Amino acid sequence: MKVLFLGATGPTGGHVLASALEAGDTVSVLARRPEALAEVGDRIAVLQGDATSVDDVARAVEGRDAVIAALGRGRSLSPEGLFTGAAGAVVEAMTRSGVKRLVWLSSYGVGETIRTASPLQRLMYRTVLRSTYADKAASERILRNSGLDWTIVYPTTLTNDPARGSYRAAESIPMRGMPRISRADVGSFLHKAAHDSEWIRRDAVITD
Repeated sequence: MKVLFLGATGPTGGHVLASALEAGDTVSVLARRPEALAEVGDRIAVLQGDATSVDDVARAVEGRDAVIAALGRGRSLSPEGLFTGAAGAVVEAMTRSGVKRLVWLSSYGVGETIRTASPLQRLMYRTVLRSTYADKAASERILRNSGLDWTIVYPTTLTNDPARGSYRAAESIPMRGMPRISRADVGSFLHKAAHDSEWIRRDAVITD
């Protein structure tokens, strides 16, 4: 499969990229800092650009079979429209290019998923992460109203632990406490979902 990655230089995106390379995919990456991918630069096509730019995404997505977006807010708790900007650019660019398949990384607690969150999770989502989650929810409305074959993935609290290779994945999972899942397992799921029609136009909540 010919895949375009957005967010490949992030801590979760790196695991998606590793899964794709291991599987033998033809990989393109759109990155603001191509130098961050120097270690694998001879195995992928790296295009410098911004995921919130329609023109940059359109240039990168041409000829691809699918897009996997694992964008993160970095060190900022106030993303200032990062996710809505990227969603708008991705939808327009993919529509222009005729590419349909999109796997989009979100966070558990965004949108309707908060209904099954534990009290401790809700406290965190409605205070510390409030602005980030509002932007993510708005971005997902853009995706759902598009004609794309989207999958929105909602992992619980992310860790840097090694992959377990087993996790729960469903459209809705009632939570207790603060469940976690490794970035490595999330990366594997994102890659798998892009290759599988099972999750098209469905939400995927994943947790250990």
